[in-house]
Amino acid sequence: MNVYEQMKSLGIQLPPAPVKAGVYAQAKCFGKGLVYISGCGPAINEPGSGLPKGKLGKDFDLTQGQQLAKACMLNVLAVLEANIGDLRKVKSCVKITTFIASADDFFEQPAVANGGSQLLADLFGPSAGTPSRSAIGVNVLPGNIPVETEALFEIDEEMA
Repeated sequence: MNVYEQMKSLGIQLPPAPVKAGVYAQAKCFGKGLVYISGCGPAINEPGSGLPKGKLGKDFDLTQGQQLAKACMLNVLAVLEANIGDLRKVKSCVKITTFIASADDFFEQPAVANGGSQLLADLFGPSAGTPSRSAIGVNVLPGNIPVETEALFEIDEEMA
């Protein structure tokens, strides 16, 4: 499955990779063809788009949370592409962790994370694109963002 053809057919464009906001590596290659992508928030670098702030179950509902998780994943993919050059090198979406800033009575963190993992499955196919996953409710996230996602990918080293 060609990820770029899938993006085109779904009307999806990657945003520019988010700017690094601290002392860390946005992507780290290790082992045999593994690439870890540091946590990305949902802010898309587009004119007029603001930084979403707040919590699920208070400021955002489940559907909005899924869209925020999808935006996080678009940022993850933008960082991945910036670091490996071509998303067609992805052999497998290995693991994602989605952190969800949640009100005390919000318990649908896994459903929020579906917004990001469904995007991967849609773009890379159900076998290569469906990662193992954790969805974790937290009190707050940096900058008061509602969702953040980190990911681990396996890359075809022969294409590198």
